[in-house]
Amino acid sequence: MAGLGRILLYSAGVGFSGAELDAFRGKTLPDLVGPGIRLLFVGVNPGLQTAAVQAHFGRRGNRFYPALFRAGIVDRLIDASKGLDPDDRAHLIARGVGITSLVPGATRRADELDERELRAGADALAERVARIHPRAVAILGITAYRIGFGRRKALVGRQPELIGDAQLWVVPNPSGLNAHSTLAGLGGAYREVALAAGIQITEAASPGRKDARLHARE
Repeated sequence: MAGLGRILLYSAGVGFSGAELDAFRGKTLPDLVGPGIRLLFVGVNPGLQTAAVQAHFGRRGNRFYPALFRAGIVDRLIDASKGLDPDDRAHLIARGVGITSLVPGATRRADELDERELRAGADALAERVARIHPRAVAILGITAYRIGFGRRKALVGRQPELIGDAQLWVVPNPSGLNAHSTLAGLGGAYREVALAAGIQITEAASPGRKDARLHARE
């Protein structure tokens, strides 16, 4: 119950100190999956704030959900910084989008993970994909992919091998630390893999478009 209380405090906008966030090191969160998943996005591992609010890409400023909106994969801007709204979760699944992590345990930064953890995560991902049966799997980050899958010279884009029966893709990481990728670039990469997975794209969001529900929650 103490952990739940902390999450509720965060949801109310109080936030965490650095010391409080450190208590979430190694914590995990459930995969976002359901029937009919066509595209499985694979983050490297949860950040501490993501573990705290129990929502994938829950750190405010992460560009994952804005990139999905920009790509036309979802029809709204999703804000998971206070936890994922049940309607947004249902919308992602209805659109055929699932989310998991290569390494389940939370760290402050992804570069805290070692090669052993990334390789174990790649092995476990293959088993997960066999259960979920997506059409395409998108690893969010080329460095983690190269290490975890032993493909030191791999490039971003579709990979020559499959994972299970699914196409295997590597797309740019949406973290704000990835300064090489713009929101437009992320949206374009995610749109390409979504089309390959058979997801019907909605009208792409223009750069200045706002979503009223997100604005209201802020």
